[in-house]
Amino acid sequence: MISEMSKVRHLLLPFCEGNGIEIGHGGDKVKPSVISVDLPIMYTNVGNDPTNLTGDGRNLYWFKDRVLDFCISSHLLEDFEDTEAILKEWCRVIKSDGKLILVLPDQQRYEAYCKSIGAGTNEHHKHFDFGSEFVKKRMPSNMFLIYESEIICEYNFMLVYSKKD
Repeated sequence: MISEMSKVRHLLLPFCEGNGIEIGHGGDKVKPSVISVDLPIMYTNVGNDPTNLTGDGRNLYWFKDRVLDFCISSHLLEDFEDTEAILKEWCRVIKSDGKLILVLPDQQRYEAYCKSIGAGTNEHHKHFDFGSEFVKKRMPSNMFLIYESEIICEYNFMLVYSKKD
């Protein structure tokens, strides 16, 4: 199985400078030096990269406020009910001018794609209306959109925010 990360890595790497964390890496980190966080038993395992820290991404207790240059996550935010709380926690650990990099599925396009290929959808997705506008409305006010890519790879979109304190 090919990972979602492998499809878009070339788009993400320019934003992954300095020290960063990848939440929910699924065995395929954006780059070797990133600190990876995933469940003790990853629900998606599409690579051989080790998990550096074990957790579910709701609480980044390993990190003080404003210590990382970037935080990246691909295909995880949609699995949490309280999107605002998760975004607030992920942004907490980012330095001023640091980046939050997200690759996420547009739920409507995702469902249409799955239907077109005769596949089931992911039962972990929590929001019927999940998409770029859904995420933008829940982003903390000190985060500013610096890059957006509408639909990439069938149903994914990409948002990159910079933190301004």
